[in-house]
Amino acid sequence: MIELMIVVAIIGILASIALPAYREYVFASRRVDAKNALAELKMKQEKYRGNNATYADSLDDLDISANSPQGFYTIEIDADSVSATDYTATATVNASSAQSDDSAKCPSLVVTKAGFVAGEGSAASCWGL
Repeated sequence: MIELMIVVAIIGILASIALPAYREYVFASRRVDAKNALAELKMKQEKYRGNNATYADSLDDLDISANSPQGFYTIEIDADSVSATDYTATATVNASSAQSDDSAKCPSLVVTKAGFVAGEGSAASCWGL
């Protein structure tokens, strides 16, 4: 019986170490959803700009959904930032998704004509930048 209790204790210790690490791994893997959505937006912005005088100031102009493909992030274009030479779009954690617990550490990713940058409140390491 003592041996069984020791085994249960060891399993408990291993689980207390492994579960938080696994959870962080899952959050990190879901961040790819934001990167993919903004990469698609960036590509479509360049295509749109090739045919128009400015970048698109709405997702409808680009035929892009306001949600990322897997639904973990909400995509927005900052209409005030749009010009003939630049734009800013943000992917923010969707509060009703399974990714919502990651919003304290890595709430958003931003893309501009120049590329990706960590959003406000996000460390660059969250996004592999």
